Amino acid sequence: MDRVFNFSAGPSGLPLEILQQAQADMINYKNCGMSVMEMSHRSEDFEEIIKTAESDLRDLMKIPENYKVMFLQGGGTLQFSMVPLNLLRSSKKADYIVTGQWAKKAAKEAQKFGDIRIAATSEPDVYTYIPKLERKDFRPDADYVYITTNNTIYGSRYSYIPDTGDIVLAADQSSNFLSEVYNVEDFGLIFAGAQKNVGPAGVTIVIVREDLIGSCPADAPVYLDYKIHAEKGSMYNTPPCYSIYMAGLMFQWIKKQGGVPAVQKHNEEQAAALYDFIDNSSFYNCPVAFEDRSLMNVVFVTGDEDLDKKFIAEAKTRGLVNLAGHRTVGGMRASIYNAMPDEGVKKLIDFMKKFETDNR
Repeated sequence: MDRVFNFSAGPSGLPLEILQQAQADMINYKNCGMSVMEMSHRSEDFEEIIKTAESDLRDLMKIPENYKVMFLQGGGTLQFSMVPLNLLRSSKKADYIVTGQWAKKAAKEAQKFGDIRIAATSEPDVYTYIPKLERKDFRPDADYVYITTNNTIYGSRYSYIPDTGDIVLAADQSSNFLSEVYNVEDFGLIFAGAQKNVGPAGVTIVIVREDLIGSCPADAPVYLDYKIHAEKGSMYNTPPCYSIYMAGLMFQWIKKQGGVPAVQKHNEEQAAALYDFIDNSSFYNCPVAFEDRSLMNVVFVTGDEDLDKKFIAEAKTRGLVNLAGHRTVGGMRASIYNAMPDEGVKKLIDFMKKFETDNR
């Protein structure tokens, strides 16, 4: 069977050349006599893998020396607990901007640990836009402000970075990590699950400013303390070795593309092509505010649930898979992460044209 174009929101597709490299390395990694899956995380071979991965990530994102990079486990969901446990340092207050289901869940979890205020939410409008906030909209004594830079389910993204002044800004970048340029110094903390733009599920990347480490309560579970992981170089316990290896290959692939600026340009062009077609069609509709549309997750509907289901089923027969919207919202969602080739978006648009013609 030929490979399909995978529009899954995650785990998502990977570049074929990375899969081929992993295939070549699977049984005997660099003539060490074993697979990365089998080697000790304390071995020289794996130490080289994780050090190279961190170095390449630092190069790609221009991460300053006073930020720690950690390769952890537990996905973004565990970070919903780790962020407040580690960043509620003084006032025990934090302001959350709720722009989707994951931000809402993060705020709910944080309420277990401190005084959490919803500074703004777009929930009444089904998360179809990003609230525009200024420094005055946040409590001056908040320990941090929390945002989700891209909303996988609802197809929106921050086109601006909120000005929080001296307040630490923490960001869940799980679904647009390494897809567009960010200034790391705008944030005190960034985290991202790997399974969108970085590799297979299993590793969660945390980037945190050094001065924010060390405030986790003494009675918190030790694994939830960033200080432990920073001091141990992500080796407090056995890390997700194979996922880190695959992430390292993805970092090298992004470098080959010209780095994050080149990847962002490509993503903008792909997203523009798809949105332009939708906007010029009277058959499809994207409900997200124009200026807040995601580059990664393009959501659209026909306005008829039965037609939506037919669209998804017929697309699958043409090698366009995982186009169903999230179960909570329905419709369609085309996730066009970094690895999506131009051919995939072109083939999707061609199918959308034909489906519109056949079903008017």
